[in-house]
Amino acid sequence: MEESLQLQIQRFEQLPSPTEFASQIESKNVPAVFNGCIKDWKAFVKWNPANGGLDYLQERVGSSTVEAMLSKTAPVFYGDIRSHERVQLPFSTFIDFCKQSTRNTDSSGGSLLQLERHHDAVTDVDQETMLSGDVPQQIYLAQVPIMNSEDRERVQLEGLREDIQTPTFLETKELASVNLWMNNAQSRSSTHYDPHHNVLCVVAGNKHVVLWPPSASPFLYPMPVYGEASNHSSIALENPDFSLYPRAKCSMDYSQKVILHAGDALFIPEGWFHQVDSDDLTIAVNFWWRSNIMSNMLEHMDAYYLRRILRRLMDKEMNQVLPKASPGTEKLKSTCELLSNGADHGCCDLNPACKKQGLQGKDLKLHELEPFSLQALHELVSVVHDRVNITDQSQCIQSTPPNDSKVSVKHECDKTLTSKLFFLEDDPVAKILWTLDPSTLQNVLLAMAHNFPRTLEALILHLLSPVGAEVLTRKFDEVDQHTTEDDRNRFYQGFYGAFDDQFAAMDAILNGKELFALQAFKDSLDKFLGVNIDVPKPSIR
Repeated sequence: MEESLQLQIQRFEQLPSPTEFASQIESKNVPAVFNGCIKDWKAFVKWNPANGGLDYLQERVGSSTVEAMLSKTAPVFYGDIRSHERVQLPFSTFIDFCKQSTRNTDSSGGSLLQLERHHDAVTDVDQETMLSGDVPQQIYLAQVPIMNSEDRERVQLEGLREDIQTPTFLETKELASVNLWMNNAQSRSSTHYDPHHNVLCVVAGNKHVVLWPPSASPFLYPMPVYGEASNHSSIALENPDFSLYPRAKCSMDYSQKVILHAGDALFIPEGWFHQVDSDDLTIAVNFWWRSNIMSNMLEHMDAYYLRRILRRLMDKEMNQVLPKASPGTEKLKSTCELLSNGADHGCCDLNPACKKQGLQGKDLKLHELEPFSLQALHELVSVVHDRVNITDQSQCIQSTPPNDSKVSVKHECDKTLTSKLFFLEDDPVAKILWTLDPSTLQNVLLAMAHNFPRTLEALILHLLSPVGAEVLTRKFDEVDQHTTEDDRNRFYQGFYGAFDDQFAAMDAILNGKELFALQAFKDSLDKFLGVNIDVPKPSIR
């Protein structure tokens, strides 16, 4: 809820100063609408189709050759390279298409064509037929350069530059490009994000824009980062396949919608996904510039930033399974050092005599446990006994046996089973451990170590799943936060002292923890980078 409020799009009636824009709007990376931002442009009057604007544009730059987007999926235009062609045509030809479309709309008595009806009317045609004017609705001018600071040769409509003004709040920015966007029939752009900050200015017509923050990427299924259209969503707009993309059902819950009228401008921060519906005849200009973050990012730091960001995304994935964050590794490291160096805090070395030493320096008897602790211990022992072969069935929790039974584990079955458990609700051991407070956890594990050492060994070495290992290490972290150093050392000695090979126990816990993190890493690659290293990515069409 707090995040959604922070990402709420605002509308401004008064234009901010460059300083106000940079500090209060741009720095927050949240979209903003500026009502009437460009009504003082020459273009706002001269390009208006209702006032002879098409004739003006044709006379002004009609002889220029522009690169247009040609798509058989119109009125939906997919920006990925496999879904459209780029064709060269005189700007005057496109203006003729616009005039023809305007006459057809006027004669039909409607102001807008319905997207669905328009889509059904489009038939397969070749490029020659397209350019002859039979189906001009499949032509769209997208990102036609009016100014380009990096490649001036790409500029196709420089003659329009004097009709537009850079918004006052962008006067201090080093613009990368200024582009014209124009459609002669109702159109819809595919969902995508841009690698630059963007101010989209509507000169004529209306645009309906749906926006998602970068954090909504998992619900939009971005195309693979290594692909040619990595900034586009994989989801088909006209017929989304929720069997392939189930998370997409929730995508609109994370979206915001704005309507831009002629004269309005929209700030779209870098990385924000957006999908735009345009009226029958819409003219827009956009300004792109590099963000301060990207401009100041030093190349030699890229690898570090990549690792830090991936780690943060992984932590977020893990915390969605286990809400509380916990490092969980330092205590294993310190315990490992303690085991290597021997007890140096007033406790004996790790030898069979110490295996019966409780946290308070005495045996922890079952009858000394609180009812909740005893119940948790019973459940843990029962889970182990349900999943392994017990050679001596005499061990039960109601007794206080001096010797724990030998436990023989069905390695293949149990390993296969536990290695696939990454969710709390799937693993009874993890669910039990997750409910225990630090004090109860210590008592349960120490009682198990003293009374059922072989069962504890089977639990840790053979039945501990990835999510179970993550839960256990997070619980160890809670223990560390609530106990003194001496008590911590005695607890870990009592716990690890139950194992014939203490380092094997720590390896089992660490291996499970790393498997859990690996799954979070894979999920992050899939959700945020569109990369599934286990299953090939399906095609959207």
